[in-house]
Amino acid sequence: MLDPVLYVPIFTTVFSLVFSVVLLKRYREKGRGAHLLWWAFGVFIYAVGTFTESLTTLFGWKEAVFRAWYISGALLGGAPLAQGTVYLLLRRRTANRLTAVLVTFFLVAASCVLIAPINAELVEPHRLTGKVFAWPWVRLFSPFINTYALTFLVGGAALSAWRFSRRRETHHRFVGNVLIAVGALLPGIGGTFTRFGYTEVLYVTELLGLSLVYIGYRFNVGPPAAAGEPAAVAPRPAA
Repeated sequence: MLDPVLYVPIFTTVFSLVFSVVLLKRYREKGRGAHLLWWAFGVFIYAVGTFTESLTTLFGWKEAVFRAWYISGALLGGAPLAQGTVYLLLRRRTANRLTAVLVTFFLVAASCVLIAPINAELVEPHRLTGKVFAWPWVRLFSPFINTYALTFLVGGAALSAWRFSRRRETHHRFVGNVLIAVGALLPGIGGTFTRFGYTEVLYVTELLGLSLVYIGYRFNVGPPAAAGEPAAVAPRPAA
């Protein structure tokens, strides 16, 4: 019988899809905001990653699913979410340049992930981990992308929280951005545990992190101030 924790990604996938629709709806209501599109895409990619985890739990380890998990999680997961914050906080020209650099780096990394051989002896039937790569250096790409993502996700939320903390009428946004910053950290912490074989920790922190981010988002866009956006949304882990 499988550990019940292995089924958590199923719920996270559904939650992520709903959250991405909420962000798209927000974009349609405002009629603008590249950051909202990036966040919606990022949360959708979050759902792709947890969906591959769900498939592994239900049907066992498959090479194609594993590679999709690594690309959507370790490489892509936090990147589009970070770009949303980049477009919110920085000038458009700077944001566009950072996007070009990030996309180029990602394409190189993803190509290496797709061609890297697998060490079948390290494969576990219902658990995903990057240690199965026969080329260990492939895993060195993810720390760079995740450091970039973490800098803008957590850093952006922390900066916004500090700004909003100085005025009583924006206290709700201060609370919202604190929740977002904490939620952004959790999946990254869980991803660190996967490097030591504790993938179950990742599954729990993914759901908890996304939940905090969603609550933080509601604080930012809800009463008493109807207008406003969160500074960031949650990253995916390094695996």
